[in-house]
Amino acid sequence: MIKHSEEYRDPEISRRLVEQIRKISQKPVRVMEVCGTHTMSVFRSGIRSVLSDTISLLSGPGCPVCVTAQNEIDAFIQLSRANDVVMTTFGDLLRVPGSDSSLQKERADGRDIRVVYSAFDALEIARKNPDKKIVFPGAGFETTAPTIAASVLSAKEMNIRNFFVLSAHKRVPPALSALMETDHIKIDGFILPGHVSVIIGLNAYLPFFERYQIPCVIAGFEPGDILHALYMLISQIETGNPQLENGYRRAVSDDGNEKAKKIMADVFETVDTTWRGLGTIPKSGLRIREEFAAFDAQKNFRLRIPDSGFQTKGCACGEILTGLKTPPDCSLYKKVCTPMNPVGPCMVSSEGTCAAYYRYHPSTSSGTGLRQSSGTGLRQSSGTGLRQAQGPATEAED
Repeated sequence: MIKHSEEYRDPEISRRLVEQIRKISQKPVRVMEVCGTHTMSVFRSGIRSVLSDTISLLSGPGCPVCVTAQNEIDAFIQLSRANDVVMTTFGDLLRVPGSDSSLQKERADGRDIRVVYSAFDALEIARKNPDKKIVFPGAGFETTAPTIAASVLSAKEMNIRNFFVLSAHKRVPPALSALMETDHIKIDGFILPGHVSVIIGLNAYLPFFERYQIPCVIAGFEPGDILHALYMLISQIETGNPQLENGYRRAVSDDGNEKAKKIMADVFETVDTTWRGLGTIPKSGLRIREEFAAFDAQKNFRLRIPDSGFQTKGCACGEILTGLKTPPDCSLYKKVCTPMNPVGPCMVSSEGTCAAYYRYHPSTSSGTGLRQSSGTGLRQSSGTGLRQAQGPATEAED
């Protein structure tokens, strides 16, 4: 039993887990991680290169910036152009291309767009600038939604009336159902997101699991976490005994964080919303309740968010987010689309699959493995096992 976090980075424990996975894995399986931080950890650690050929790892819609719909990005850009508006945003939204611009381009053209680290930073800007309208674009999953909801509650309590949120939040469980219902997507098991699960808890996935009876394991973010989750999943698949299991018990409980869930439910209500790559998913979005309409940017700016229909020709972000394609399958990857010149959001965010491939996938690959390029994580070493990281994987939003 692994008790301490350092053990999740222990190369000997990881080596033994890999051996156990190889020993039990017989059937060809496709396992999807539904978390951007898992995607980065898998690539950084070189986990793909040490797994059996029978196991295919798919990167799912776990990057919050990547799944934000094109019309929502366009709405953020539209709001940044309004008079007396200060757009405050997380940094990874800056370079996401809209239909005809980006927040980064708007800032270069003189719009007041500021990078913040939390919604409370934006609230403080509103407090200090009462003559300005401060807008915060709420893009993310259940991980960030409670803190943004808390900022709205604080704004009301402090009577700060120039603070607005444009909610583009997404809920993970409905997206899992959408993946199972999408044609041509074959998934044999899910590595469920860690940070989201800290908030919503294991039981939030019960309706999904009971309907589809597909193996599911919540995982942490260290190499040992992910390998242990894979061992649990492969065991379920090989025995034909699907389970919903918690492999991240040091952080995730059955019911999640009740206080965070209440704050989120007090401020937001569920609505149908559009995901990049998955289309409109029922009850998968969060909208500000009428009680807090004074802080709803969409209502206060009378903002219409029509579907622009804009799609970058050749960009395969949608297919990559659903596991239908990998970045090298995209005709723009490394040719037109690079981290310095991102065409789609999957290349913008540090949690995006294309960004992970670009950073960690070998440039001269035969498609059979991964090269370790940053000195962190695990890698295959001349058949002797795994090489240990110099530091832990970064834990960011799922």
